[in-house]
Amino acid sequence: MMSEQHITSGSGKAAIHIPRHVAIIMDGNGRWAKARGLNRSMGHQQGVETVREITTLASGLGIEYLTLYTFSTENWNRPPEEVAALMSLILTAMEEELFMKNNVRMRTIGDIQRLPEEVREAIVGLEQRTAGNTGMTMVIALSYSARWELTQAAQKIARRVAQGTLLPENITEETVSRELSTSFMPDPDLLIRTGGEVRLSNYLLWQCAYSELYFCNTFWPDFGETEFMKALAQYQHRERRYGKTSEQVANDNNEQTYS
Repeated sequence: MMSEQHITSGSGKAAIHIPRHVAIIMDGNGRWAKARGLNRSMGHQQGVETVREITTLASGLGIEYLTLYTFSTENWNRPPEEVAALMSLILTAMEEELFMKNNVRMRTIGDIQRLPEEVREAIVGLEQRTAGNTGMTMVIALSYSARWELTQAAQKIARRVAQGTLLPENITEETVSRELSTSFMPDPDLLIRTGGEVRLSNYLLWQCAYSELYFCNTFWPDFGETEFMKALAQYQHRERRYGKTSEQVANDNNEQTYS
């Protein structure tokens, strides 16, 4: 079944398909700053403003999950001063008001044990305080990479096999999915990457097997409501076949409509 909703615009005149889960690779902060003769950290700060705007917009549209690629395991290789600035920015960006005002729950995925203790404590505290919110779930990917995640899942499965609680021939796609850090949420319907690069950069590789991909040249700090709605508009016109023919998809949709 296609994991999308139909909602009516504020005018009540048009219904649009809204993906249940949107994942975003927020790229271009540094280049945005460089183009303006600013320090890279200024680009990251402006990027936080975009996070606030898109979070509020996505929540208002009825999107259930918004996953943001915030800091990858590869980002640890950046200059120490930039890593320190990013960690400090993550701390200041953890605004409880943003989550409470929009009834948003926060979750994290990634190797958070690598994060500074102060950052870890702030994240855990915010997760606990927003756990009772019933609106959109914002998932922050911190110290995350898909290869790290898949390696962790493989190790967990291998331990179960070694303990005799799982037979190798009984390992399925569902077995792997259950061991991933994203097991609590559906796979992304739409993945957006800003900044002009056309690659996944080790992000949700397993989960994005059937995701619709949207790439744009806009740097993340400039990715506002207009750009976000462009991505959703393009998603509306994609036909999600999951290996089926167009005719099969049409028949399935008709059956769902009249069932």
